[in-house]
Amino acid sequence: QVQLVESGGGLVQAGDSLRLSCVASGRTWSIYRMAWFRQAPGKERDLVGSITWSAGIPYYTDSVKGRFTISRDNAKNTVYLQMNSLKPEDTAVYYCAALRSGAGYRQDEYDYWGQGTQVTVSS
Repeated sequence: QVQLVESGGGLVQAGDSLRLSCVASGRTWSIYRMAWFRQAPGKERDLVGSITWSAGIPYYTDSVKGRFTISRDNAKNTVYLQMNSLKPEDTAVYYCAALRSGAGYRQDEYDYWGQGTQVTVSS
């Protein structure tokens, strides 16, 4: 089992930056990829981006490309989501997830999930 705990959410204004963290514990050796998803009120949970745990190769969806950066610190078992130039439409609960194998484009591929952290961007 892998446990994931997110932190760093909050209320910010449009144009501000915020960094989310996700600390993994347990069988972290089994992780192949970690990702960030988000779910806005009344909407489905969508992939924001992901990163391979070992090589650190990131992937971003078009909606955040150029504004968000995913990184990881293997020594700290932590993955980060740096969010810049935030917009009101970025308001959502952000979830960290991990999978043991696969491309990781779909949420049903992920084996482990955090509890989520709220990000609210005011206009």
